[in-house]
Amino acid sequence: MNEEIMRKRVYGADHEDPDPGPRPGRAYVELVGGPLDGLLLDVTDRPDEQRRTAVPLSTEIGRYGPGGHALYGPRPGAPRRYDWQGDTP
Repeated sequence: MNEEIMRKRVYGADHEDPDPGPRPGRAYVELVGGPLDGLLLDVTDRPDEQRRTAVPLSTEIGRYGPGGHALYGPRPGAPRRYDWQGDTP
């Protein structure tokens, strides 16, 4: 993994975790735009066909507040980036 990726925080990591960054041997995509911009999403256990579809991610900082979700999907031609597609309740 390159140094820039190693400094990023992984989505779902505990705020108290002294090392919330990526772990060796795991696969990540970068979330781009929206409330989770810049975080990494661990996709290691997602089958390839699921990696090509959008995923709703829980967030309290989106349009719908606590209980809401931000929808991110793969960027065409750049499978290591998932673009924000909007918020859902």
